Amino acid sequence: MLRLKTIGEVRTTGARKTGNRAVTVVVAVGFLMAGAVQGRAQGTVSSSTQRPTPVATSKIAGAAPVTYDNKYEIYGGLNFMNFQAGQNLPRRMNLGGGEVLGTYWLTSRIGLGADYRFDAGTTPVFANAFVNNRPLVYMHIGMLGAQYRWYKNQYIAVNLHGFGGVGAGTFTYSTKDVPPQYHPTIGLYTNRVKPMAAVGGSIDFNLKKNWAIRFSPDLILEHFGTETREFVGVSGGVVYRIGKR
Repeated sequence: MLRLKTIGEVRTTGARKTGNRAVTVVVAVGFLMAGAVQGRAQGTVSSSTQRPTPVATSKIAGAAPVTYDNKYEIYGGLNFMNFQAGQNLPRRMNLGGGEVLGTYWLTSRIGLGADYRFDAGTTPVFANAFVNNRPLVYMHIGMLGAQYRWYKNQYIAVNLHGFGGVGAGTFTYSTKDVPPQYHPTIGLYTNRVKPMAAVGGSIDFNLKKNWAIRFSPDLILEHFGTETREFVGVSGGVVYRIGKR
């Protein structure tokens, strides 16, 4: 005989089904978590059995040591020096430009160098009726000499150098339209080639084995007038070392 379930029995049956579903879900999640833990443990064991990667072949390695065993060295940078563009001018001028130095190292401490500099700037002159502004002058300087590597380590190198040669000065660039007989009233040298020298040192801050940043002060000696005069120069730039001695 068909019997209708009471509300309590319906609720009890639904709760039992819901509880069975919950238990099933919990058991399934438990199996999944157990499988994940077992897989991770196996991965850890297998990874622990692998041989460690050698340091030399890893991507992170120490920088190559600076050995100073290079045969050649090229330096390029910006150059500055003061100067006097006329024998009797009361004030000096500032010249700025570039410098290139090539060095052939005979030993780890002694090298032969060839130096080229180009500098230009404007200069004060005597009061005159032809030039109202500061005229432009420029110079090409070529010298030969030697470098001595006085101190060196992994981080810096201190060098001493001495170069001698000539400077070709163009002093009439802005006054070429002035009649020659009036040039003395302006106070500039005529265009000429005269002896020059640079005595000083440099300090190299190593970036890598073959690259460094250089700072180099100089005492500049020139004889454009009737006597030898001293000026100050300084340059800064990049050194690149190539070849193997």
